[in-house]
Amino acid sequence: MADIESRLGELGLILPTAPTPAGSYVPAIRTGSYVYTAGQLPFVDGQLPATGKVGEHHDLIEPAAAQAMAATCVLNALAAARSVLGSLDDVVRVVKVTGFVASHPDFTGQPGVLNGASELLGEIFGEAGRHARSAVGVAVLPLDSPVEVELVLEVA
Repeated sequence: MADIESRLGELGLILPTAPTPAGSYVPAIRTGSYVYTAGQLPFVDGQLPATGKVGEHHDLIEPAAAQAMAATCVLNALAAARSVLGSLDDVVRVVKVTGFVASHPDFTGQPGVLNGASELLGEIFGEAGRHARSAVGVAVLPLDSPVEVELVLEVA
């Protein structure tokens, strides 16, 4: 297994504290050789960096900004996974990423937004970070977040 904890440091990434659930669920759960994370929002120090819909019109969140928030969601999801694993070094591969983008009705760039999550996972895990993915446009997300990401990880 790779030394993922060291790899995070090499990339200058610091995982936040595992998120506190906002409802009746847990941030992550391990069953057998898999960890499933709850959907994670792009919280930074307990705050969303922006709220609203993603799109390419005036007063909407630019797709590039949403892409960066999708990467932040990944860091929060990895923190949730680490809270049940103890160390991310037990991750064998990223199996699936599901991402949701709160989208203006004529925005169809959800896959590009979710590339922020996918590319970061590739940087962290290398080939083991290649995964299946769904990129879904939705009308609204919790707390008016622009993006939400959940992970399925295979672990040793």
